[in-house]
Amino acid sequence: MANALTAFKTNRTKIWVGAVTLLLVFYLVVSFERSVLLMSDPNLVAKAIGVGYLVLPFIGAWALVKELLFGARTERMAKVLEAEGGLPEDNLPRTPAGRIIRQAADLEFEKYRAEAEAAPEDWRSWFRLSCAYDAAGDRKRARASMRDAVRLFHDKAPQA
Repeated sequence: MANALTAFKTNRTKIWVGAVTLLLVFYLVVSFERSVLLMSDPNLVAKAIGVGYLVLPFIGAWALVKELLFGARTERMAKVLEAEGGLPEDNLPRTPAGRIIRQAADLEFEKYRAEAEAAPEDWRSWFRLSCAYDAAGDRKRARASMRDAVRLFHDKAPQA
């Protein structure tokens, strides 16, 4: 039982991603099935709604694949940085509830912003900047910086 609990704690994010992915896939299958039912209805309005509804599973599947690939690439970059000893340390002060103190994150952020400006073609600096944005609570910029890191990492990777 202790091993199962330890495995759950170390893989918690992957387990939740898997559960949400399964729920989304179930929803996409049901949506597709309902759209086919609507398109087989003799009413022209129902057919039109069915055709419109058919688009949703394809958009959902595209978004799901895009997010899963983003997560896998991010994890791969994190493993490379970890092996190189280049991951930013999580040493920021926290509130009693466990949240990072924003002022400390903002001060730390400046270091990583300067690093990214000094080396704009290095995916490592963009990865670390993304972590700093995330610690500072700016999720939108964190994601944009991570997308830049993924793009640079992919461009630098040897092509098979």
